[in-house]
Amino acid sequence: FRDAESVIDSIQVKGYAEYLSSEVCEGRGTVQRGAVDAAWWISRQFGRFGLTPFGSTFSHSFHNAKGVCHNVMGMIPATKPSDRNSYIIVGAHYDGIGMLEGSIYPGADSNASGVAALLGIADMFRYASAMGGAMRQNIIFVAFDAKQLSMAGSENLWNRISRGMLKDPYTGRVIKPGDITMMVNLDILGGKMAPVHKGFNDYMIMLGAKDDDKILLHKCNRQGGRYLDLCFDYYGSEGFTDMFLNKVSDQKVFRDHGIYGVMFTSGITMDTNRLTDTSDKISAETLEARTKVIYRWIWGKMAGLK
Repeated sequence: FRDAESVIDSIQVKGYAEYLSSEVCEGRGTVQRGAVDAAWWISRQFGRFGLTPFGSTFSHSFHNAKGVCHNVMGMIPATKPSDRNSYIIVGAHYDGIGMLEGSIYPGADSNASGVAALLGIADMFRYASAMGGAMRQNIIFVAFDAKQLSMAGSENLWNRISRGMLKDPYTGRVIKPGDITMMVNLDILGGKMAPVHKGFNDYMIMLGAKDDDKILLHKCNRQGGRYLDLCFDYYGSEGFTDMFLNKVSDQKVFRDHGIYGVMFTSGITMDTNRLTDTSDKISAETLEARTKVIYRWIWGKMAGLK
């Protein structure tokens, strides 16, 4: 599975973030035109990677009080039919503030960087599966819309699952809540401006991890050429850790329903949700390293490693 890491590099993952935070996508404001353009662009990447859509399209619309939103979803199946009854969800929200009073809020780190990592991870799993890697669970990749509207995108996906409305595109069976073993959320992953420990600018925060999974992440971290300073709380604050894990990002919806949910982040900065959240603030090499460590960790979880 490690050979798959050669299919992405720092230029590629930063390029994803640069496109999503460019003027073309206009900050990807929820229900704004730029978010629709971003959804279709992400759909094209899923298709290019060879992911399988749920139904005839990767983009699935839903309505809320603000208008029409779009989750983008694709799947890579487990290798053996006997393993195709359980699912890991890997997600990142792509929507942002967008256009506000005539100005574009680029949202490069929040959360074009998380979507860039999502695309990189999907591409690596696609390659590993094609090369005969043993996929022991199905993996559903989701680019969520409407995180800015109280996580309406992840709520919509959960409602589809809980109501028996989401079917496996390979088997046709209904995906039930109990079939979901884990939800991995990627939210703000490109910056180096808020290191956990002074002098360690290559770092990553993981929230919600079980003890065995913290150990596994350390092992995965040591396998790469760029070692990350890992932290498992939000800058030592119990209150902020609880807030970011259980209140303000998309893993919350799944955790509320008893699904093991974790969040990977590099933390908010002085640029978050401001006009200055531009792609030049993203560290390409660090984003690449984080993406690959998360990929290894998900693979290890899927394989039952500790």
